[in-house]
Amino acid sequence: MARKARIAVIGAGIGGLAAACALRGRGFEVHVYERAGELGEVGAGLQLGPNAVKVLRALGIEERLRPLACEPTNIVSVAWDDAHLRFREPLKATAAAQFGAPYLTAHRADLHALLQAKLPADSIHLDARCTAVSALGNMAVACFADGRDVEADVVVGADGISSAVRESLFGAQPARYTQQMAWRCIVPIDCVPTEIGPDRSVRIGHDEYVGWIGPDGHVICYPIRGGELYNIFAGHVSEDWVEESWSVPSSVDELLAGYRGWNAALIEMLRHVRHCYKWGIRDRDPLACWTQGRVTLLGDAAHPMMPTLAQGAAITLEDAFALARNLAQHEDLRAGLDAYEAECRPRASQVQMQAREQFANNRKTPAPPPLSRDWIFAHDATIGHMAEAR
Repeated sequence: MARKARIAVIGAGIGGLAAACALRGRGFEVHVYERAGELGEVGAGLQLGPNAVKVLRALGIEERLRPLACEPTNIVSVAWDDAHLRFREPLKATAAAQFGAPYLTAHRADLHALLQAKLPADSIHLDARCTAVSALGNMAVACFADGRDVEADVVVGADGISSAVRESLFGAQPARYTQQMAWRCIVPIDCVPTEIGPDRSVRIGHDEYVGWIGPDGHVICYPIRGGELYNIFAGHVSEDWVEESWSVPSSVDELLAGYRGWNAALIEMLRHVRHCYKWGIRDRDPLACWTQGRVTLLGDAAHPMMPTLAQGAAITLEDAFALARNLAQHEDLRAGLDAYEAECRPRASQVQMQAREQFANNRKTPAPPPLSRDWIFAHDATIGHMAEAR
């Protein structure tokens, strides 16, 4: 009996763990290598569009996640100063009907834990900092800081924005600081104002997705953890160079200073923040190639994108499932990698470019309506573009 193909996944974030789950489901032997000494995710929320939920459904994760997630009823947009209503659009009533899956919001740590639980403990290796990779004919090698070399039939770089695998293959990728940074934080749901706007005439529900839109920033809020918590993404124009990491500690005072003069109800909510993190938003051009020999990239390592479409996690989940599906469909693993890249790279690049366009639109005064994401949500990575074409 021929041995199972051995896949080494570098990085145990959501993308790496999702890839490992999908690959194991197709019969591959998978080992995940994570540089951190323990697994975990910084406390923050993420948005899972219908395209992402379709992947989680195929992985057997959706039903387990639903009690821990939320399904916002509406998208609400209000002005930064007087909180007048800019628009309110239905979300829960339309997403599943139109796109075949709901739009969910969740705590990153909850999704991460569910993915981890599907993998054998001995398949995840901690304190394993990858420093380089090489493609050698019908195999690939990952080198680690402790001197280990790991051979595999395929190496997958799922090691995030500052990917060592990507840099080893293609060199450093130029990044442009966008003069915008963001804070990530959480407050208890009972700290969320429900009556805002002129004469408190605008009502917002704890089950709604709310965006406060201003001339020099925006604050995006939505429920997570089954409605117990409220996630806050607070974007702010800043000339100061802020490190590109999701886990740089900040302070409530720094957060409040960024929104001085904004609506009093928003400021009062932000005062309830206990822990917050900041990061600088960078923009990069799409990569011309993801694969070299038996080494490939997925997720932020392949297509780091600005957060303006809330598609970073979703496209990463698409990558993970499509990678496993294409490798399983080809006896020649290199042919499977080529098919994976041919399917996923053009789509990811298009999403990157629309995220850039949306970012530019957000800087306009007044901000125009959001660009349509319907074409993104309609995609089903569990079927693949070949089947869709038929």
